[in-house]
Amino acid sequence: MKIAIASDHAGFSLKKEVKVFLEAEGYEVQDYGTHSEESCDLSDFIYPAALAVAEGKADRGIFIDGVGYGSALIANKIYGLYAAVCQDPFCAKLARSHSNTNILCIGGKIIGSGIALEIVKTWLTTEYLVNTPKYKLRVDKINEISEKHLKKLSDI
Repeated sequence: MKIAIASDHAGFSLKKEVKVFLEAEGYEVQDYGTHSEESCDLSDFIYPAALAVAEGKADRGIFIDGVGYGSALIANKIYGLYAAVCQDPFCAKLARSHSNTNILCIGGKIIGSGIALEIVKTWLTTEYLVNTPKYKLRVDKINEISEKHLKKLSDI
């Protein structure tokens, strides 16, 4: 599985740890930056990584900023992306199993590396419950909203 990973300066340190973990687990990691703790604009790194997932160059994305919400806001503006901010493994499990998210957003200022790695592991290994009617209906409704309000990348 190919994982696009990106952060801003607030998430840089945690991103390095997550990247090492992913590579050790055998994932192919595409690092979109940032590459230091120097102050930067989140969108300069999250947006290209998000596009990589939307264009099928990566299977999923893991984005790390100060609290996670900025990354989720950016990713959820792009057709085909479904980002969730997760602060514990339980949220990560539900984000995958109930909502079929393809972007995980983590807050580097509020989550330590130990819990972050458990969140990542849980999110990556949890399957979407597509055969459970209520979750399939939920995701189908979300997809209908995207179809109604977001442009496909091929139409831009």
